[in-house]
Amino acid sequence: MIRNIIFDWSGTLVDDLPAVMEATNHVFREAGLAEMSRAQFRAEFCLPFKKFYDKFLPSVSMAQLELWFHGRFKECQDSITPLPHAREFLEFCRARGLRTFVLTAVHQSHWRAQAETAAFVEFIDEAFVGVMDKREKIHLILAQHQLVADETLFIGDMQHDIETARHGGVHSVGVLTGYNDLAQLRAAEPDLIVEHLGELRGLLARQEMELKPAVNGATPPPVVTVGAAIFHPRTGEVLMFRTHKWSGMWGIPGGKVHGGESCVDALRRELKEETNLDVDGIEFVLVQDCIGSKEFYRDAHFVLLNYRCTAREPLDVILNHEAQEFSWLPLPEAFQLNLNTPTKVLLEALRHSSFVTRH
Repeated sequence: MIRNIIFDWSGTLVDDLPAVMEATNHVFREAGLAEMSRAQFRAEFCLPFKKFYDKFLPSVSMAQLELWFHGRFKECQDSITPLPHAREFLEFCRARGLRTFVLTAVHQSHWRAQAETAAFVEFIDEAFVGVMDKREKIHLILAQHQLVADETLFIGDMQHDIETARHGGVHSVGVLTGYNDLAQLRAAEPDLIVEHLGELRGLLARQEMELKPAVNGATPPPVVTVGAAIFHPRTGEVLMFRTHKWSGMWGIPGGKVHGGESCVDALRRELKEETNLDVDGIEFVLVQDCIGSKEFYRDAHFVLLNYRCTAREPLDVILNHEAQEFSWLPLPEAFQLNLNTPTKVLLEALRHSSFVTRH
């Protein structure tokens, strides 16, 4: 049973990626290097961050790097916000009587300012901050607070967090809300990967604070989901969006059908939640089985009910936390994206039918 949780901070409880990337690019500019794109930064950035700077700026002293970084970071850390589900998860921990800690590389002054702004301080028993290599601190935390390793969980968004958990002999969960993508987290082999802390909260509640479900020999039933290719009412372009939970691949919006909810009602709700769009002209296209896809962030069996529809004006697309970017594209150009397999199947069906001509 999980009784203690150690949190990473950045990318786990707060979203500081834009601020960290800006401060890092400031360092690069000062050193005469080209800035990194978001994709490059997420692919290259690692902890301990000395390893990152040794790769790109081996001749610059750590003192100079920190002077540049922290000077710029102070100017842009107002952009840092709590991640979705973080507060609810911390409240869940308090309600369950769990002991909670933070283990982070974030500087003491930065962490205090961020934690107070987010109003998270009251939920943390102790914070261990400014830690360059978390593996060097994990055993001290366990000993200092007399934490039983098998009752302790480390939650983080980076490979270094998973390595730290393994070094300390504690359980590990990787979250897809931060710096490392699904492939990077899988390579670190955590005990579990979740999309966000809300999913983990639900899992722990259902399993009575056990990280893994009791083995009873029963296979979970498939999950029924709905999704749609949304077409632009004037141009006929299709809305594509990219999400961490499908390995950073491009796909379509959609989600689970709730109990007592019709499939069309579920589709309208999910599309509104994920894109802010209302739709008309909903038409069923096909059904797919998706069993244990390696493209998805966890092992699952989905029954995918796929539709097409037309967006209703005004076309003000607002993505929720589940997606990272979107694009309206002509159908032939959509095939040039790195599509997940179920989306390829749907778009192929649409390309060879009369559906796409009706907009």
